[in-house]
Amino acid sequence: MTAFGAILGLIIAIVLIIRKANPAYSLILGAVVGGIAGGLPLTKTVAVMIDGIKDITPAIIRILTAGILAGVLIKTGAAVKIAETIIEKLGEKRALAALALSAFILTAIGVFVDVAVITVAPIALAIGKKLNLSKMSILLAMIGGGKCGNIISPNPNTIAAAENFGAPLPSVMWANIIPAIIGLVVTAVIAKTLVEKGEKIVETVATHDESNLPGFLGSILGPIVTIILLSLRPLAGINIDPLIALPVGGLVGIVAMGKAKEFKECMEYGLSRMTGVAILLIGTGTISGIIKNSTLKDVILEGLKTLNISEQLIAPISGALMSAATASTTAGATIASATFSGAILTAGISAVAGAAMINAGATVLDHLPHGSFFHATGGATNVSLNERIKLIPYETAVGAVLAITSTLVAIFLY
Repeated sequence: MTAFGAILGLIIAIVLIIRKANPAYSLILGAVVGGIAGGLPLTKTVAVMIDGIKDITPAIIRILTAGILAGVLIKTGAAVKIAETIIEKLGEKRALAALALSAFILTAIGVFVDVAVITVAPIALAIGKKLNLSKMSILLAMIGGGKCGNIISPNPNTIAAAENFGAPLPSVMWANIIPAIIGLVVTAVIAKTLVEKGEKIVETVATHDESNLPGFLGSILGPIVTIILLSLRPLAGINIDPLIALPVGGLVGIVAMGKAKEFKECMEYGLSRMTGVAILLIGTGTISGIIKNSTLKDVILEGLKTLNISEQLIAPISGALMSAATASTTAGATIASATFSGAILTAGISAVAGAAMINAGATVLDHLPHGSFFHATGGATNVSLNERIKLIPYETAVGAVLAITSTLVAIFLY
């Protein structure tokens, strides 16, 4: 089918999402229109859409099971305890660095970026009010830290990218460790320049009930077990699938915290958080099936050649473009990896490097206003719409640093 159909389908989906239509339905409708406009009969359009969903089904299953660990971390208060401990240990003088590190660790161990920001936000607002920091500075610290942690996490975006390239999830996670650390440092530096810019914190800040929070060791044990299990493949050649490692980490964590009776509630909460992502990925799968079967990727590849851009840049550029189209790291990484994995592998780039670069590229523009992340993070810190928009260039700068360093690491190490 023609590139025109795929582009039209994407445009329709983007417009509908901007108009606050349901993202999954917007993507499905865009896929239908794109297939027909691209020259496919309706029956073939539907078949291509279903094939696109089939391609990401393994990722969806793993993402649903990841909800067990995420549910345990959030529902038991473990995520809050981890964040509070980090901030307390680093002290007020390093407040912005502590906020960035807290969001970094929470996302790295499997918490969504927006959930990590919402979790850390009450602590951040309290510290920010005490030290007279601007809302923009504390919000960028948390978002930047979350972006950095997200590219080394067992989160949906990483799982989807690894699945579409046929690369081991732990290897894709570890491939971006250097970019993540560099990005974290850059985040702290940029956040510090925003201390006096924009609105200050004047409202009363709600605090957490300390008496109900678990201990730090119990809180961190589950994620540690998960990381160890996932690390066994590259370290010892023992392959434990994320489908097993993530739930086991959640189970170990809740037992260590002495809250085993709450396990059912945590699972239900985690599933509710992941269901929305899974549904979004179904919609993403339909549009990725259309794009994959169109000539759009060929047009983009020819455009890159015309501009004399190296084939090694296909991965980060496609990740950035698709994250901009969907305003979502998960959807961006999924569509880009499903569409361009074949071309990237043909160019001689390894599966691990390709998945890692797309994952990093998907953080460049995933925060645009037509996505939920933009509004959820702004609401967590009560930032005005004007202030939230002003933060976009700084978020983009952090994402660009991650994409560039990930590409450099891939070129020299993979």
